[in-house]
Amino acid sequence: MSEMNNNLLENKVVIVTGAGRGIGQAMAELFVGNGAVVYANDVREGAVEEWCGSVNESASGEVRPLYFDITDVQQVKTAVMQVKKACGHIDGLVNNAGVEFNELIGMIDRKHMQMMFDVNVFGTVNMLEIVSRVMGRQEKGGSIVNIASMTALRGNRGQMIYSATKGAVISLTKSAAKELADKKIRVNAIAPGLTNTAMMQQADPEKLKSRIDNICMGRLAEPEDIAGACMFMLSDLSEYVSGQILAVDGCTIM
Repeated sequence: MSEMNNNLLENKVVIVTGAGRGIGQAMAELFVGNGAVVYANDVREGAVEEWCGSVNESASGEVRPLYFDITDVQQVKTAVMQVKKACGHIDGLVNNAGVEFNELIGMIDRKHMQMMFDVNVFGTVNMLEIVSRVMGRQEKGGSIVNIASMTALRGNRGQMIYSATKGAVISLTKSAAKELADKKIRVNAIAPGLTNTAMMQQADPEKLKSRIDNICMGRLAEPEDIAGACMFMLSDLSEYVSGQILAVDGCTIM
């Protein structure tokens, strides 16, 4: 994807969770390249500093590391109030942080199941609830984007629990959109297909090839593809779009 230089997010303050690497990092880099101040969250202390220095040197916006655990309500409150105090407003939130364990029925680890629901669902709810309180007091409201998955829409072998958590994300997105619309807060979700992240690079090459063969565009999504769709949802270009689930999957046949 070619770099966008239209400053679509100029003067906007955006929080991106799970931004230490992969899709979250690609989002942060694209958003600051389009004028945003991005608070890049990760639970791993120091993860954002590993890459943000060079980005800030050339971007029109700024990446600011913000470390906290989205499953801890008090940590979330403290972090969000820190952003509000520093900037005076929060215009966008991307609930990107997620945990994935692939386990077949009969071999599901209960600790893994609990962790996926804690992060993917309850963590998303924590962020949405607290950030929406700030946005609800703003004249222009704000935009919340939740990262779901195509597995939530179509299912996949070995991903029953993961797809269930992302199905919950889709459902909460639609309900939150209706509840927050009168406060001028838009809530949408992006459902990525197979994406070229570090986890995907560890997959079995033969199995991966057969899955790519089902993608009409003939390739994996790149993190920048997901970031671009997300930027549209955060920008004023989508100011009349809410409650939608946008599939970014290269037209996948499943």
